[in-house]
Amino acid sequence: MAATTALAGCAGVGGEPDYDVGMVADGYRPAELTVSVGDTVVWENTSARTHTVTAYEGGIPEGADYFASGGFDDERSARDAWQDDFGGALESGDRFAHTFSVPGRYDYVCIPHETGGMYATVFVEE
Repeated sequence: MAATTALAGCAGVGGEPDYDVGMVADGYRPAELTVSVGDTVVWENTSARTHTVTAYEGGIPEGADYFASGGFDDERSARDAWQDDFGGALESGDRFAHTFSVPGRYDYVCIPHETGGMYATVFVEE
């Protein structure tokens, strides 16, 4: 799979200048994004389905801030909140943003569509 590169906050997805990653019915577009340290990535739910943006706790660099729609501090809390009351849900048109301060690879998932393969990666370069 070839990596897709976009400039955070500039290029956007699908010609939209105000978000970097779109959430379609079955995935994130693009599935791979490369940004620089200090960049803020904006996700927008561009589909009619409810989604989340949830970092895999073991899939982010050591010392990096954990991120998840809903503002959870760790993956377990995000998963428990989804199971309890759809915590972290992003409805159509909702956005989530995270600023990356540590270089490395960040793997994340949509909790309700994880078994369908809805996961993606942000690569952060110095």
